[in-house]
Amino acid sequence: MKLRISHTTTYSYDSPVTYGLQQVRLTPKTDSTQTVLDWNMDIEGGTAELMCEDQYQNNCTLIQANDRAIQISLTVSGEVETHNTDGIYGKIYGPAPLWHFKQNTIRTKAGAGIAELSNMITNPDGDLSELHALSAQILNAVPYGHAVTDVTTTAEEALNLGGGVCQDHAQIFIAALRHAGVPSRYVSGYLMMDDRIDQDATHAWAEAHIEGLGWVAFDVSNGISPDERYVRLAVGRDSTDAAPVSGMRMGNAQESMSVTLQVQQ
Repeated sequence: MKLRISHTTTYSYDSPVTYGLQQVRLTPKTDSTQTVLDWNMDIEGGTAELMCEDQYQNNCTLIQANDRAIQISLTVSGEVETHNTDGIYGKIYGPAPLWHFKQNTIRTKAGAGIAELSNMITNPDGDLSELHALSAQILNAVPYGHAVTDVTTTAEEALNLGGGVCQDHAQIFIAALRHAGVPSRYVSGYLMMDDRIDQDATHAWAEAHIEGLGWVAFDVSNGISPDERYVRLAVGRDSTDAAPVSGMRMGNAQESMSVTLQVQQ
């Protein structure tokens, strides 16, 4: 399936920014699940200073704001041909060892609620039926959009709130698996929705390592393993590692953000 994507993120400030630097992971890579046919990045109000791979081999661009900028606009667009692998990313490994993806982070540390969820996992080598059952249980316990969360919400906090979005679902799933000894990681990317072209944000899901299969993806929010409607952008231990855009700025300016995103065939 060939997907066309156009994604603009605009940051506006109420006073000039003396210094700003953003780390952007919005350039997909060709791999076993997708082939990047064309991809462009356009920047207004800033300059791309460096393009590199981060510690997880994600494509990363460092963008510096223009001196005393009051707005930075970043647009990525292109075409990606995706392949249905039934959610199996496979035995593809980078420099980070599997034990690294068993480590807790602030956002994926298990509390009492997640520890109870992890009891559903009895095989630390990973078992497909157990993982799908866990995914279904998380969506039942944390319905999509039934509570207000934000980018700083931890997995345990979202579980206690009883609601969340794709970021929360992925991190709860990851936290439960790590508590049970299963390597797991966070994936950010795009999803072509069947009922709309315009979207408000990127998507997120999780991958678990299963002995014999390698990495296998689970989209808890939609109750499926990702198919050809999905485009991968970045991976990491949690939403911080794989954030599409993160950064810092100097000065007293207050920031607002707007996003326009279209994903279509």
